[in-house]
Amino acid sequence: MAERSGAALGLSRLLLRVFVVFNLAMGAVLVAGFVGSFVFEGVVSRWMRSEGIDVSLMLPTLRVWLLLSLPFVAAMHVLLTKTLEILKTVRMGGPFVAENAARLRIMAWCLLAMQVLHLANGVMVKISTAAGARMDWSFTLTGWLAVLLLFVLAGVFEEGARLRADLEAMI
Repeated sequence: MAERSGAALGLSRLLLRVFVVFNLAMGAVLVAGFVGSFVFEGVVSRWMRSEGIDVSLMLPTLRVWLLLSLPFVAAMHVLLTKTLEILKTVRMGGPFVAENAARLRIMAWCLLAMQVLHLANGVMVKISTAAGARMDWSFTLTGWLAVLLLFVLAGVFEEGARLRADLEAMI
């Protein structure tokens, strides 16, 4: 059992590190896209016009959208790195520590920010479709439920850490 658990933890750590790299790469692509929207404005504008898209509405929307994506990338980076830090405490055999409760609370705030940015994404899609772009967006409660669960889990870890400290003090 411990061997499987160790393998699962190792695989989780590897995947999380891959996600961190991928997320940072996406952040770089978004910055390049924002800069490129100015550098290649003529090319982008011609393409948009050829697709029947209102450039005067879509190009500024695209730029705002790219900028709004950067806080999402930052929140995702914090979420992933805090998960890696929690994973490290699990590997060391002591996950119920106050630091993990704080990490989970930070992760919950990051996920909340990401959900708010998802709503902003919906607004950007609405503006883009008004400009003639063909896009779709949907709202679900899943992410909002995950926010709530992370805040609850942070409380559980806080209580677990407190109980563990009390037990260690009695021994």
